[in-house]
Amino acid sequence: MRNKDSATESVREALQLDVAALRAETPGCRQVIHFNNAGCGLLPAPVLTAMTGHLNLEARTGGYEAAAARAAEVREFYTELAALLGTTPDNIAFAGSATHAYATALSSIPFEPGDTILTTRDDFISNQIAFLSLRKRFGVRIVHAPDAPEGGADVPAMAALMRTHRPRLVSATHVPTNSGLVSPVAEIGRHCRELDLLYLVDACQSVGQYPLDVREIGCDLLTGTCRKFLRGPRGSGFLYVSDRVLRAGYEPLFIDMHGARWTEPGAYRPVATAARFEEWEFPYATVLGCAAATRYARDVGMEAIARRTPALAARLRAALEPVPGVRVLDRGPQLAALVTFAIDGWEPQPFKAAVDALGINSALSYREFAQFDFGDKDVDWCLRLSPHYYNTEEEVDHVAEAVADLARRAGGRRRGGR
Repeated sequence: MRNKDSATESVREALQLDVAALRAETPGCRQVIHFNNAGCGLLPAPVLTAMTGHLNLEARTGGYEAAAARAAEVREFYTELAALLGTTPDNIAFAGSATHAYATALSSIPFEPGDTILTTRDDFISNQIAFLSLRKRFGVRIVHAPDAPEGGADVPAMAALMRTHRPRLVSATHVPTNSGLVSPVAEIGRHCRELDLLYLVDACQSVGQYPLDVREIGCDLLTGTCRKFLRGPRGSGFLYVSDRVLRAGYEPLFIDMHGARWTEPGAYRPVATAARFEEWEFPYATVLGCAAATRYARDVGMEAIARRTPALAARLRAALEPVPGVRVLDRGPQLAALVTFAIDGWEPQPFKAAVDALGINSALSYREFAQFDFGDKDVDWCLRLSPHYYNTEEEVDHVAEAVADLARRAGGRRRGGR
């Protein structure tokens, strides 16, 4: 008990957050223990207000008219996200999802047969599938950097592959969806800059959880979502596009009237900003919700969030590791707030249903989501628990005890079967 109390004090001392007030602004905290922030964070009240307010305005005045009336607030999406990422509003594009942003970015790269994509073994499933699709269509090569012994990409080995293959694109996922791993994206970026290589980063699970600076990362393109740790609405994402990519004339394959000007019957001109990667139609209530979510995260403070959120996950891992029948799967020199574990004696859906029945939100991950990582770990599925800064230490302990109880029940069934 003394160790648990000590861990509680160390977490709280690092915070400087009024957790009770943050929970009061999060209606969902009164309904569930939400440990699925890596799937979709709980909306804070200001986000909900921004979205419903705009929908009400659309209903009263019309969609086009409401968008015109809220044009200044819509622009705040770009200013808020730019401030969060250390860039300018002209370098930000809205997207319907992180995957949409990623695919749009890929479509702007003029791949040719024989080009190489250098990536990691932990890149997100949709990214890996997109690479395979590019290989099928264009004949590109896919090279995966090896892992370091402690987990995550072996950066020196990856740098050597950069020099050998001179890849058309280097890609890395900052925090994979299936693991607590934090990849060394800034180290990879330094090598990309030295060799003048195009670098694309998937920050879907890190934005809203850690401070991000695209200049420090050294990326040309960065994608993310607003629905996860940023606590924005579903159906939203973004793309950061560097000045050098814009100056080089990269543009999406299917550019539309928002991203280009039809200058004469046989020609068009892309706009100068990252808006060339957007489409004309916008879900304006969603955009306003994303602006509110980003503002909320910045007001809470990214440094404080980055201290508290992984600390809660570390507490959860520490509580799960000694539980008989439970195997915590996360590996790496730095671990984020995604806690994954395998459990003996359960099938995935019944186990998830048992957790749901306790009022605990979680998510399942399967081998098809992470062929390399789960193959190495020899698991076909795991449960993912992902706390956030508005969760409490008491919730962490309750969830760990609930998992331990379910593990004991499985053990009892096995012994009874013998």
